[in-house]
This record gives sequence, C-alpha cells and structure tokens, in this order.
Amino acid sequence: MKKFFLSIVLLAIALPTVFAQQSYVPTAANLEQRENFRDAGFGIFLHWGIYSMFSQGEWYLNDANLDYKEYGQAAAGFYPSKFDAAAWVKAFKDAGAGYICITSRHHDGFSMFDTQYSDFSIMKASPFKRDILKELSDECHKQGLRFHVYYSLIDWTRDDYYPLGRTGRGVGRRTHGDYSTYFEFMKNQCAEIVTKYKADCVWFDGEWDQTQTNPNFNWRFPELYESIHALNDACLIANNHHHSPYEHEDIQCFERDVPGENQAGYSAGQEVSTKLPLETCQTMNTAWGYKISDKRYKPLSEIVQLIVRTAGRDANLLLNIGPTASGELPPMSLQRLQELGEWMNKYGETVKGGVRGGLIKPQTWGVTTQKGKTLYLHILDLAQDNLTITLPAGTKIKAINEYDSKAPVTFKQVVDGVFYLKLNEVPATKRVPDYIVEVTLK
Repeated sequence: MKKFFLSIVLLAIALPTVFAQQSYVPTAANLEQRENFRDAGFGIFLHWGIYSMFSQGEWYLNDANLDYKEYGQAAAGFYPSKFDAAAWVKAFKDAGAGYICITSRHHDGFSMFDTQYSDFSIMKASPFKRDILKELSDECHKQGLRFHVYYSLIDWTRDDYYPLGRTGRGVGRRTHGDYSTYFEFMKNQCAEIVTKYKADCVWFDGEWDQTQTNPNFNWRFPELYESIHALNDACLIANNHHHSPYEHEDIQCFERDVPGENQAGYSAGQEVSTKLPLETCQTMNTAWGYKISDKRYKPLSEIVQLIVRTAGRDANLLLNIGPTASGELPPMSLQRLQELGEWMNKYGETVKGGVRGGLIKPQTWGVTTQKGKTLYLHILDLAQDNLTITLPAGTKIKAINEYDSKAPVTFKQVVDGVFYLKLNEVPATKRVPDYIVEVTLK
C-alpha cells in the first residue's frame, strides 16, 4: 500500500446564522421524527398521476393550455395494471433509500387516493379502483421505509382555487369561488393523509404560484400546519416555497440545489437553517413526471456525488422518478437504482444512518461527513497533488485509513497540527466518483 501524507491546519470554523422560530415548540415525538428523517439520509420522490398518460411531464395541462374538463376525461382510461407496490418499495429499499415521497395530488387536481372530498380521484374517476397511497403506505411500513406525502397547494381544475396565480390561466376556468372553501378542502384532505395513510411527513408545494400576481396572499399556513400537528404532533411538515423556513415547519426544502447554492435559481435569499433538517429534491433525468422524450438520465457518478454533496451539507437527497401510465418504473430508473444500491452497500454508512455533516465545511475538493469520532473525507476532485484541510482548533487525530482497503495511511506531524497528503499517489481508478479517507479523531 502506498503511503499518503495529510496536511491539516487547525482553525476555528464560523457557524452559519441560526433561525429563530418564535412560538412553535416541537414535541419530543416531533424532534425524534426529525432525527429519524436525518438518519434516513436518502429518499425516492415519485411524481405520478393521470398526466403520465400523456407522457409529457406533470405540467402538461398548463403547458399545453388544455381545457381542464377535456383533460379530466383521461382519468376514465387510467388503469396502471402493472403497478406493484411491494416491488417498487423493495427496489427503493435495495437502492439504499430510507423513505419515499409520493404525489397525492399534483397541480392538475387529480387525487391518487381514496378521498371523500373529491370525485376526481383514482377511486372514483378511474376504472382502476385501487388506492395507490394506501398500498404504498402499507408496503413502506411493512418493509421499514418511512412514508412522506406530497400535496399541491395549487389546483388548476377547481374554481375555488382563487385568486388565480401565475399558472393554470389557460385551462378554461370561467367562474371563481372563494379561497375559504378551497382551504377547508385542503385541510380535510391533509387530515385524511395524516390519519388514514399514516404519513410521516406532509410535503407542500406551490406557494410560489401567488408570489408574482398576489404577493400578499394569505395561504393561512399557521392554521393548516396546526391542524396537521393537532392530529399527529410527530408528523413532519415541509414546504417547497423557496424561502427561509416559516414557523411550524419541520424540514427546510431546496429544489434542484444543495443547501447554500442557487445554481437552479430557486434559492435566492434562502438562508440555510441550522435548526431544521434539510432536504434537496432533484430529478433522476430532467423532468419530474414521466416524459417519454426525456432520456437524459444522470450517470451513477453524478448521482453519487449529489448524495455525497448533500450529506456533507447535513442534508438528505430526495431523488425523483416519474412512473409510467402503466404503473412501471422506467427501465433506466431501475438500472440506476440497481447501480446505486451496489454503491450504497459499500459506502452507505458514510452518508446515512446517524451520519451528519462533518467538522469541515464543504470545500472545492469535496465534503466531509461524520459519525461520532469518525470523520469521512469525501474527495470528489483530486486535481491537486497536495490537499490542505482546515479543522476546528484543538481537534486531535488518532488514525487515518483509506476507506476501501482499511489500510493505514501513514501521516507525519511536521509542526503542531500540520500533516501532508500526497494525492498524486492515489491511483486514477480510485479517484471517481468519490475517494473516501476515514479519519479517527481522539
């Protein structure tokens, strides 16, 4: 085994700004649920509804300006005969996922569950007559995965989703009701999701629809959130609103970006909470709902580095798949899940299961994760011959090992706290997608 030398400079690291949530005090059960969520590390997002029948993504009704009544007739032909909840959940679990998040109702208003508050649902409007949410919920709890439920705040097909936001304006609605009735509808459906389907988290989306047309619109979030916590105080609440967290929220969401970045343009001004669990949602290809022309699947190396970069920022990754109208997971998605499972079997303990963001903040060369006294250096860019690492003052190192071989890495202290690592001695085959060095702290 070739020898390596690690260069470490002992410096204190400044902590990010801490958020203050004023009156909401999470219960002990809620705090435990948050830690369970963080331990899960990685989840699978599922965007699935009657829009999959058109194979044009989940926004097809809006993007094509279809008449919503004509669009709604597609429900009569929605019969996903190949849907197998047990097989789906097993594939997700084998890939290393600790939870799933399924769209119960997207912006087109179609409910993928047995709701008493809408006839536009999988049970009443389609011939399938099977409760998708119930089957997935039961299977997740059977196989040991946590069950999260996506719920849209938008509805392009209901007249009482009013005032109109920036989307859904060309779908043919001519009359408009009162938001108060729509709010009660949402609150009632969320109550079903929390009680009947035992959701571990309700994941909201769509607040951004009103920010341009009605910037002062009152969604009545405190009332909605409190109604959920009243039914189950352990149920987590997330909201993909692209802002810093609101009161009563238990998870901070980031869309298509790891926390602290804004490459996708959704996180401008969104400070990263140091109190709440964090989650990044990202697509496996480019679309959320199934789109037949979208074959641009991320290679395994990119998905691995995405998981590692989120874990190094003390966040979870929620990786999306868009099932087909027949109820199948696309073949390339299944292939990626298989490949990811093989990686997770070898390296999963470095990114989940009690692992948190490490002592070292993210660097250009990579990130660190940590569990107890074990610090993992995830080196994603080995372009340099020598790597300089900054640790908090007073940190002492007991041993350094290469993760794969567990062989000791010889290190020599030159002056107090200074070590050297020669990266040019690392074989090129070990440099991608993630070269891990295990540091045991005293």
